Amino acid sequence: MSKPSVKVFADRINRIEVSATMAITAEALRLKSQGVDLADFGAGEPHFKTPQHIKDAAIEAIQNNVTRYTNVAGTPEIRRALVDRHACDFGTDYTPEECVFSTGGKLALFNALQVLVDHGDEVILPVPYWVSYKDIIQYAGGTPVLIHTEESENFRVTAAMIEAAITPRTKAIILCSPSNPSGAVMKPADLEAVVRLAHGLGIYVMLDECYVYLNFTGKIVSGASFTDCKEHIIVLGSLSKTYAMTGWRAGFALAPRPIIAAIAKLQSQSTSNAASMVQRASIAAVSGSQLAVSEMRAEYVQLRDQILAGFKTIPGLTCTVPEGAFYVYPNVKAFFGRGGLHSPADVAAKLLSEAHVVVVPGEAFGTAEHIRMSYAVSSEVIESGISRLRKYFSSLS
Repeated sequence: MSKPSVKVFADRINRIEVSATMAITAEALRLKSQGVDLADFGAGEPHFKTPQHIKDAAIEAIQNNVTRYTNVAGTPEIRRALVDRHACDFGTDYTPEECVFSTGGKLALFNALQVLVDHGDEVILPVPYWVSYKDIIQYAGGTPVLIHTEESENFRVTAAMIEAAITPRTKAIILCSPSNPSGAVMKPADLEAVVRLAHGLGIYVMLDECYVYLNFTGKIVSGASFTDCKEHIIVLGSLSKTYAMTGWRAGFALAPRPIIAAIAKLQSQSTSNAASMVQRASIAAVSGSQLAVSEMRAEYVQLRDQILAGFKTIPGLTCTVPEGAFYVYPNVKAFFGRGGLHSPADVAAKLLSEAHVVVVPGEAFGTAEHIRMSYAVSSEVIESGISRLRKYFSSLS
């Protein structure tokens, strides 16, 4: 009997690619292990230490043997703390039953898309987009509908752009404001218009609020504040960037109870609950003093201004002014055709190998002229990185 022909991998795994930021991080770590001194602007990770009261809460939990399974969706205490924090800051009215705590904000996003999006569904996605959005949509069987923002308009998403992209197959809209990678912030009026339009059409608005507290415009805004549209709003939150807790893997979703129940059901068959001591630490984060958040936000503004000032010393390099998050998204098109550079991927590869500067190529975010740099680093790293960039780009012929 001949051996049956069986393919190895399921089709769905071929719909996604390895995260570009993780690939860059891996290569940077490899070089660092060899003793190479890098100016690392790659992964989006705060350079701050997790505030002490958060660490103390986790240590206390471990000492008191809070190390067992919890409810899949999180303990009642963490869910109450999360909805209270959101209500205090944004005037929302979620209940603990409308909240699920997850192992990072990315998992909350992944699970929400898996329970809502089916084959043939369309999901509107502004460009540039965070690297994982498109792949997760495609993994769910959905079709990303890309809408291109304008660099001349600071990559800002408008309600008119969203409305023009809606079709009878539109199931959801993903909004990330402030944006990764551009730092763009939606105008409150546009955000409200999108939420109300989507609600009227029965379309879900998925609000990635990973950077919502790192808004430099003077007013922190959530699309979930329009509580009369709550039925079609899903908040995807993360403590990683707000509280310098990236390695803790602490995220959550806020949504109508049936959606939360579906997310929890999926989570019950995958990761189950997030670590119990992380839940305790997260309660301390959202319920305790928020002074550290304000202090970090103020320092990010200073670091942003420093790196933008540095860019002005590099002829040919242009960049919009981010209004939030901790990324800059400079345009490197002026250097194409010089030194063997023809794309952002070429620029990123050359900067890493020759200048020892870590950046992420714009192709990962859906654009063909940019690189992303995280300025969540020390002032000294920015100074060193700008010096290396200036030297490298000036050497091109």
